[in-house]
This record gives sequence, C-alpha cells and structure tokens, in this order.
Amino acid sequence: MSAKGRAPCSLREQLSLLEREGELAVVEAEVDARLEVAEIHRRVIAAGGPALLFRRVKGKSGQLVTNLFGSPKRVELAFGPRPRRFIEDAIAFAEGAMPPTLGKLWGGRSILRDAVRIGTTLRRRGPVLEVVERPPRLDRLPALTSWPEDGGPFLTLPLVATRSPSSGKPNLGMYRVQLHGPAKTGIHFQIHKGGGFHLHEAEERGEALPIAVMLGGPPALVLAAIAPLPEDVPELLLASLVLGERLPLVESPAGPIPIAAEAELALVGRVPPRVREPEGPFGDHYGYYSLQHPYPVIEVEAVARRRDAILPATVVGKPRQEDFFLGDYLQEMLAPLVKLAMPSVRDLWSYGETGFHALSAAVVRDRYPREAMVSAFRILGEGQLSLTKFLLLTDTPVDLRDFRKTLEHVLERSRPERDLYVFSNLSMDTLDYTGPEVNKGSKGVLLGLGAPVRDLPARFEGALPLGFGDATAFCRGCLVVSGERFTSERDAPTRLARHEALASWPLVVLVDEVERAAASPQDFLWTVFTRFEPGADIHAGTSEVVRNHVVRRGPVVIDARWKPWYPAEVVCDPDTERLVSRRWREYFPRTAAPRALVTSR
Repeated sequence: MSAKGRAPCSLREQLSLLEREGELAVVEAEVDARLEVAEIHRRVIAAGGPALLFRRVKGKSGQLVTNLFGSPKRVELAFGPRPRRFIEDAIAFAEGAMPPTLGKLWGGRSILRDAVRIGTTLRRRGPVLEVVERPPRLDRLPALTSWPEDGGPFLTLPLVATRSPSSGKPNLGMYRVQLHGPAKTGIHFQIHKGGGFHLHEAEERGEALPIAVMLGGPPALVLAAIAPLPEDVPELLLASLVLGERLPLVESPAGPIPIAAEAELALVGRVPPRVREPEGPFGDHYGYYSLQHPYPVIEVEAVARRRDAILPATVVGKPRQEDFFLGDYLQEMLAPLVKLAMPSVRDLWSYGETGFHALSAAVVRDRYPREAMVSAFRILGEGQLSLTKFLLLTDTPVDLRDFRKTLEHVLERSRPERDLYVFSNLSMDTLDYTGPEVNKGSKGVLLGLGAPVRDLPARFEGALPLGFGDATAFCRGCLVVSGERFTSERDAPTRLARHEALASWPLVVLVDEVERAAASPQDFLWTVFTRFEPGADIHAGTSEVVRNHVVRRGPVVIDARWKPWYPAEVVCDPDTERLVSRRWREYFPRTAAPRALVTSR
C-alpha cells in the first residue's frame, strides 16, 4: 500500500510505489513487442522477479509495463487488505444489526462512513484527455504478440466499459482486444459475460453498442473488471471501495460512456450489430491456444490519452502467470460474500492451475441425505462459478488449498456408484476446448461425505495390462498411468478400469507422460483438468443406468490424454529463446536481481 495506507489511485502512483519497494525493473534497451517482450516477462515471472517497465518498444509510441501483479506482494501493494476487511465488517454489521438499535447503528458508523464515500464523481478534466487522436492510430500502440501462433497484437489488460441498452446499467469487464488495423479491433465478448449480454440486447434492437476500452488508471479497476460479481452489480463500486474514495471519471470525447480520469489511454467507439470478423488464435490462460473464431469488432472513433501514455499489459499462458495471483486474491477477498450468498457452503476454492474454471472444491453442509447436491447446484448456477467443469464436495473440514490432501479426503469417502454425477449437453467456458464444440460440454460432481469408507492405497506394486507404460501414485488413492496415444478406439480406459491389479484404487488417471503429470500438484492439476471432459472421458469397469443415474463400479478412470482435436500447447519459438538469452544483460545492465534470473525455462 502507499505511504498513506491507501491503494494507488493511478498507474503512475502504482509504479512509484513499486520502485520504492524494489519491485520494478526498468529496461532501457529497445525491445520488440512481437514475442521478445513476452519471453522476457515469462522468465522474470517464473523466477519471482519484479514488474518490468520497457522504455523503448521497436517501431511503437509510448512505454510498456508488464508483471504489475505477478506476485502476492505486488497484488497486496496494488489493492491491500482494506476491501476484504470492509466486506467482513459490512457482513458482520448487517448480520448483527437486526433488529436495529441506536447502539448497533453507532457501532457500525465506520462502515456507514466508508459506504458514503463509495461511488463515482464526474470531472471536467483529467490526464486521460491531454491528447485526443482523431483518426486513431492503434498500430502505433506497443501491444503484445505473446506467442508464435497468435493472430496478431492484443491488448491484454483492457478495461471494457459498456451499458445495457435497455436499463442503462453499466458493466466493466476484461475481454481481450485484438488490433485489426489503425481504427478497428476485435473484442472477445463471451456469451456468459456482462459485455456479451449488452451486445445481445443492442443487436436485438438493431443498434450499435457504445463502448470504451480503458488502459491503465487505478489498479482497482483491474480488480473490479475481473471480479465475479453478480450481474447488474456495478464493478465501479468495487473499484471505489478498493480506492477508499469516489472514482473520478471524465466525459468521453466521442461517446456516451464516461472514462476513468486517471487512465493512461482510452479507445472510444462502437460495436456494430451483427458484424463478425476472425479473431485469434491467442495463447490463453489455460496454457493452450484458443482458436480463430468470428467475434464482434470495435470501430474506434477516437483515442484519448496522456501525452506520455504507458501501456499496461500482461502475458497469459500455462499457469502460473499474473492471473493466478489476481485470482487467488479475489477468492480470499470475496470468501465472506460467498458464505453469505450460499449459507450451506462453508468454504470454496477454485484452482488457478486449471485456469480456475476447470476445477473447484467446496466444504458444504450435509444435514440430510444428499443435501450436498443442493450446494453443488447452487455453486454451478452462481455467476462465473457456473463455468466450473468439475466440482469436489465434502462435508468435513479440510484445507482446500492443499489439493493432494483434499483429493485424498474426498476419495476416502466417495463411492462412485452413488457419489459421481455427470451432466452433459451444457454451456461451458469458451476457452475450454475439451468438449464437442466451442461453448458446449459437460460437468462432473464427486461427493466425499461423512466418515471414510475405505483405506487408500499409497503405492502400486502390480503389473499393468498390455499397452500401458509407467504408473505412479499422485497421492493416496489416485494412480497416474501412461498409455498409448489417444485414438478413436476408446476401450483403453475401460480395459484399465477392469484390470484386477487396480481394483483397490478409487481413481486412475490415464495420461501421455506420467513424469510430467505426477511431478507436483501444479503439474497434475494443469495436465489432468485441462485435458478431459466429464461426459466423454470418465470411464469405469462397469456402468449401468438405474433410475436415469449412471452407476459406475470399479475404479473411475479419467482419460486425460491429449486428444487430436485439442488446440496446441503454447511454447516459445527457439529463435526468440535464443534472442532473449543472448540479450539478457542488455535488458538489465545495472540491475542485480533480474540478471540473476533463469535465462531458459
């Protein structure tokens, strides 16, 4: 936090704070926004290094900063503990203030005082209006191309503001923006996000959707844009809460949507109805490319900016990247609200190593038979949690952040014939390609309730059936087995489930490489849960339908092998790796910490 104990009110203040804390490295050497910057960034974040300010970007105007949120410390400096304290105090006040009395209201005066300061204020001037470019020259922005197969340069920390055409309610989201030309971009509106809902409304009315894409400003805006708030709850209120004061806005130079006064720059324009152009590929936070698909476009009418604008950016890819640290902070901050909204949920955690949406776990109440499924349905129907692909549930305390312990805890208590549920033909996360087509797939729920029902094996000492290779235990009860490459012939998992030597293992995971999948919880989570779809890739020794429930007996086998239709894993190209290794000392000639970082991954 700043010296005054508040969150930074601008990107400039954030950078000054990082510099004082020794959390900022300045790169004076000229760098290329295509691939080179991203590889520097990835090496620094992998080694726990600082934020990076690039002074000169080849052929572009302005400076570029990355890795602003790439460690728990920098996230804490950007946002601090105040939002969570406010949420906890507000919930405690709301729960304890009934029935209201003068004494109770006086006891909550600090909450009420803080609440009065939350909101926005409209000013006539702001740094973002120092320069207004008409027509815009987006091709001059130092936007990143992070991976070799990316479809072009992208804005990766865009703060996208829209309003509902019918109600006027605002939305602030973060949807990647691909630069298509000097005055046109793509916008990755997903079907289940607020901006996508607003575009749907506008298109039903045959209207263009006004839009403002801000970059920089108070870091609180980044937190607000990615927070899984309930629909129609204004994200700018959360940003104001983090700041501890009203958020200053200014009128847009070319549209009806106000923009943050302290932003570095803002693209202002409109999304024409029913216009789609190819967007992508893009190396995404699942660690794979999201493929090219038709997406809406923004016709940019003007760019408002500071005279010396600094473009903030991030690089996504195989976890852990910056979004991992932001996601964990958000989960901790919003935990009290989760418990208030879903009283039967005692604890909830989504695993960033899976891209957050692929796996969650919860401790819930189970006071009568199958009450846990009430919580499961509630979680799977709540905002962005509805994108969860697989859910582990238990009713006894366990540290959900310790995945090995959590999985063992559930496996000790689960019987697949009664406790495993698979729901097919559902809408899924746009970025998850394990389903039959984009936005479609299935979900799974595994219950582990009550007292243990089995002792879990800790090591495998038998022989595998023909066609399978190595086997090693990831944890007690979970065996990871390597098999032949996936083909359209799907009997391999069933043969594995029926093998006598595996009868005592409640869960078997079939992968391409045991060493990679079982090396650590991080590797297991990413390799397994980003590579299987419950409806197609869960197998058992025998299955039968009883009262429309699939009863699975024998070990449950998850087929997490690479499938031929999956998009490619993101990897750096060899030429860029060699370039960055050769130039490493040019980037950091006077900075000791980055010079000591790894120069290959």
